[in-house]
Amino acid sequence: MAYAFPGAGALDYSPCSYAGSRILFRGPKADLREPFVACLGGTETYGKFIPTPFPDLLEEMLDVQVANFGCVNAGPEVFVREDALLESVSHAAACVVQITGAQNLTNRYYSVHPRRNDRFTGPTPLLRALFRQVDFTEFSFTRHMIHVLQGHSADRFEVLAEELRSAWVARMKGLLGQLRCPTVLLWLADTPPPDPGKRADLSGEPMLVDREMVAAVKPLATTYVEVVPSAAARAKGAEGMAFGPLEAPAAARLPGPAVHYELAKRLVPVLRQMI
Repeated sequence: MAYAFPGAGALDYSPCSYAGSRILFRGPKADLREPFVACLGGTETYGKFIPTPFPDLLEEMLDVQVANFGCVNAGPEVFVREDALLESVSHAAACVVQITGAQNLTNRYYSVHPRRNDRFTGPTPLLRALFRQVDFTEFSFTRHMIHVLQGHSADRFEVLAEELRSAWVARMKGLLGQLRCPTVLLWLADTPPPDPGKRADLSGEPMLVDREMVAAVKPLATTYVEVVPSAAARAKGAEGMAFGPLEAPAAARLPGPAVHYELAKRLVPVLRQMI
């Protein structure tokens, strides 16, 4: 069963920062002067609602400290701006880089908050011209806006979607290119990367990322690991997660502890070969 708590502070995430960055990561803080493995990614890597997320499980299984550089709702946008942070990550024995969605990054059509990438900060004239009838002051979050825009016009939305795909590939190449340590590019989703389609399917995660996009960035990683959790792990759902009553819908969209355990078990032999 899930642990139900009355408030948002269901878990103590022991927030910490590295290399002078303003980004708060999940602790406990690792000593980067000692050998370590890094895990860099979004909400799943951070382990929101998860008492023991997969970076902590890796630390137990590998018997080496693992620094959790996961950031809630992050896209690659968070990390490519952080030169000092990526310099620190590059000293890792290995780094797991989670593939995140393409909606949470600044592009030619709109901008996002530099650290809270799910926050929509404004349209450019290109987006206003593409969707003249839309009042963009109604949007605070990229996910909401993306769904509304596709509902207005699937054809015009494809123009934006193609921009997001191109921007994602460029940003991911930039991120992987800045990491000088061995890297594991990680796909974690309920299905393998989809084939490109004529119409964007917004129901899948990571949002708007397809097999061609993954293929475009794979050569910059040392290796690629594709994890599709078992039906048994997915069936456990929120069992073992910790969240308040109002957080149940958000928790339901995230992989539970059983998935984190499967993921850690899959990554251990790959990382052992690297370190």
